[in-house]
Amino acid sequence: MTETTDTTEATAVEETDSLSHLEQEGEIAADYLEGLLDIADLDGDIDMDVEADRAAVSIISEGPSRDLQKLVGREGEVLEALQELTRLAVHRETGDRSRLMLDIAGFRARKREELAELGAKAAQEAKGTGEPVKMRPMTPFERKVVHDAVKAAGLRSESEGEEPQRCVVVLP
Repeated sequence: MTETTDTTEATAVEETDSLSHLEQEGEIAADYLEGLLDIADLDGDIDMDVEADRAAVSIISEGPSRDLQKLVGREGEVLEALQELTRLAVHRETGDRSRLMLDIAGFRARKREELAELGAKAAQEAKGTGEPVKMRPMTPFERKVVHDAVKAAGLRSESEGEEPQRCVVVLP
């Protein structure tokens, strides 16, 4: 009986340590991004959360987010670069590799919805035809969302190819 209690307590301590570590990552990222917003003279609020075992930081605006769109860039290219810089800032402070996810002006949230729908449609097509469905090349973030949507539809998928031409193949 004591062994089970010890294991449960150890697991609870590990989860608390992990959560506080992710919260620390979020705070470091928020400080870095606030400095960036100040330098760029852009208005935005920072929102921090922990989602799926990773720190999630969002820059949001109460008014029209046209200024923040500059930080998203065409097809999210600037956002991806800022995410990498923010991960490097966290790494510099903690010494640990970060899997932090950054969203600006709701871009990733909207993209996640579109990609989940795209993954579900590809899964339907693969079920209907019995043939694998090869999708267009995607970023790691995009592929992860599609893989999750395909799994939710009850099918398997895999990534194939080399970056930047790596794509998802939905298997019937």
